[in-house]
Amino acid sequence: MATIDKPLTNLQLELLKLFSMNLPEEELLYIRRMLANYFAEKASNEMDRLWEENNWSNETMDKWLKDDSQDIHEE
Repeated sequence: MATIDKPLTNLQLELLKLFSMNLPEEELLYIRRMLANYFAEKASNEMDRLWEENNWSNETMDKWLKDDSQDIHEE
């Protein structure tokens, strides 16, 4: 079994405390969804910030998609 050299983060420690409780499956699923929603919102907020900061537009995304599509077809 591999050992981990890094200490646990504050989030990992908090989750270990939480998951040491014996929760019904329904509550466990609810907490998982809450965590997923939290991190999805953080990612979305960061993308919004990048869009504003870099003045990206739908045209920017279309260009990226076109460029990526061309790269795929060249392989």
